[in-house]
Order: sequence, then structure tokens, then C-alpha cells
Amino acid sequence: MAPSEAYEYRATVRYLEVDQQGVVFNMWYLAYLDEAMTGFLEARNLPYATLQAGGPDVQVVHSELDWRGALAWGDSVRVGVRVEAMGRTSFTLAFDVRAAADDVLVTARTVYVCIRLDGSGKTPIPDDLRAALTA
Repeated sequence: MAPSEAYEYRATVRYLEVDQQGVVFNMWYLAYLDEAMTGFLEARNLPYATLQAGGPDVQVVHSELDWRGALAWGDSVRVGVRVEAMGRTSFTLAFDVRAAADDVLVTARTVYVCIRLDGSGKTPIPDDLRAALTA
């Protein structure tokens, strides 16, 4: 992922995220992706609360992750985010997870569908979200 294409979320691996093998337990990577997605939107002037205030939300409908390595306690986590695809009601974000070195440890893709918070189902991508995704 070229730096010009990506937003980068940064964090530090906490002790509670590490399993008995001494690496980050797999489910925490989904949390890193979620934090990266909301940070990506905020960096593009759409805080998550603002998105929801208009009535829509986004729902994960598919995620896939491929591991080439692992993060460990105390590692600096860097998650690059870029828009991979956009449709009428859904969009796909691609993620690269790195530690302090520049090697990509995990690649991931997540598909999100826009829904109405009132429970009425799917909705087209709202204009403010579409603008943030195409900025």
C-alpha cells in the first residue's frame, strides 16, 4: 500500500492481547481493523458519531485476513487503510498490518454494508460517507 493511498492507524500491542504462544491472539487483529476504519473516516472529516447522527451505520458482512507473521507484546502496530471498492450500498477497505519494521505481517479486506439505525435494513452509501471514501 503506497503511503499516498493509505491512512495509517498506530497503536502499541498491549499485554492482554498476547496469547500463550507469545503473539497477538488472532481476534485482536479484527479490533485493530475496526479502530483503523474509524480513524480513517475521522481523518477524512467524518467522525463515526457524525455518520451515525445522520441515521446510517455500517455493518461488517465479510472479513478475510492472511498472516505472514505475528505481532508481539510491546510491538508498534501500524495499520494502513485504503478503499478497495465501492458500490451502491457497500464498500470494501483493504488493510496492511505492520510492526515497527516495514514488513507486512497481515493483509486483510473487510466489506461493509450501510444500514439504517432504525432497523429498516440496507441503505445507499450516504453522501458524506461516499465523500470521505473518495477523498
